[in-house]
Amino acid sequence: MDAHRFTCRVYYEDTDLAGIVYYANYLKFIERARSEWVRELGIDQRALKEREGAVFAVRRVEADYLSPARFDDLLCVTTTLHHASPARLVLDQEITREETPLFRALVTLVMLDAAGRPRRLPEALRKALSV
Repeated sequence: MDAHRFTCRVYYEDTDLAGIVYYANYLKFIERARSEWVRELGIDQRALKEREGAVFAVRRVEADYLSPARFDDLLCVTTTLHHASPARLVLDQEITREETPLFRALVTLVMLDAAGRPRRLPEALRKALSV
């Protein structure tokens, strides 16, 4: 599966007093990228929740902060499938500015039902990922 790329700009609201991206905002950037990746796979997350009561949840994040992003930087978030099983996805996500790596994360996602219990990934997603 090819890597998915998502671009975003750093706004003033994303930074701290020093003009550097606040550490928690990197998690927001990679969340947006994951949402767009799932959308491009043909999965409508709103419909999935309404029809099946199923939602994605982050189970684990391993993050490395490598270099700071700053106000007005144009960032690229690359998402790559690291591993998939019928019940979970593990993704490699990297944020770069031009070719400079700024942030890397290994993210484990699971699917939950309406009661918050784990469930299998939807059939359409498993097919899209060949799981």
